[in-house]
Amino acid sequence: MNETMLDIALLGCGGTMPLPKRWLTALLASYQGKMILIDCGEGTQVTMKMLGWGFKSIEAICFTHYHADHVTGLPGLLFAIANAGRTDPLLIIGPPGLTEVVRGMTVIAPYLPYELQTIELSAQEPTVSKIVGVTVRTLPVEHTVPCLGYTLEIERGRKFNPVRASELEIPVPFWGHLQKGEEVTYNGRTFTPDMVLGPPRKGLKVAYCTDTRPTEELVEFIRGADLFIGEGMYGDPESLPKAEEHKHMLFEEAAMLALRGGVKELWLTHYSPSLSEPEQFIDVARRIFPQTKLGEDRMTISLVFEKD
Repeated sequence: MNETMLDIALLGCGGTMPLPKRWLTALLASYQGKMILIDCGEGTQVTMKMLGWGFKSIEAICFTHYHADHVTGLPGLLFAIANAGRTDPLLIIGPPGLTEVVRGMTVIAPYLPYELQTIELSAQEPTVSKIVGVTVRTLPVEHTVPCLGYTLEIERGRKFNPVRASELEIPVPFWGHLQKGEEVTYNGRTFTPDMVLGPPRKGLKVAYCTDTRPTEELVEFIRGADLFIGEGMYGDPESLPKAEEHKHMLFEEAAMLALRGGVKELWLTHYSPSLSEPEQFIDVARRIFPQTKLGEDRMTISLVFEKD
């Protein structure tokens, strides 16, 4: 893994229950040597071990909601993190009910060499957090219980223009402050970042949304994402009544969100156990959004900033 990249791994692509060749949906992101995990279904620590990125550098665990297929891997993962030698506090965030869920899960993991810090997020309003240099945004989505979609965003600084700085006779020791967006006053003159910084530059954005019906709010939430990992619980369009009843999505609905949101790439995930051959329905999605891929266990990608 390269520290200049945002590395993404889809640890599993199953919904409801793990299968012999399909782990439950969870997402692992690595940036500058630190990791964020979203969801932690049964067996997450096993597929993480197979991936080989380690456990100790997980800084935060984020939950979308508290159905069993998204949370029951937590006790085992906490032990794996402990066995990796972690002693620093570990952050856990999620919608309301998090404190009770963590308390219940840790009944069988009462002695950990690190502190668990929990933050409950709103299930009615979007939220924004900053975790290890990553902007983490949430959006309440439409499921049978309170549930959140997530985006992970890496902001990119504006490009510094040293020629312009020299023309303005700004002393070199102040350049770094201006690059950080700080004003500098020297010899009665005030220099602002806008004097020496170029226009805003596109950063990196990954969206992760499972267990929801498609909504208008989701279109804007995932807008411009480099990668959208979206629920494809059912592939057959005839499964729409079931998807509507249980608040899930079809392949074609995730593809339409990707198209309308202007994302670069879509990975389908969270397949129903009954969907034994998702490849049978991939063309349904690709007719709508050609840059659709079927999620697979431990599927990875390294995202980098666009070249200027």
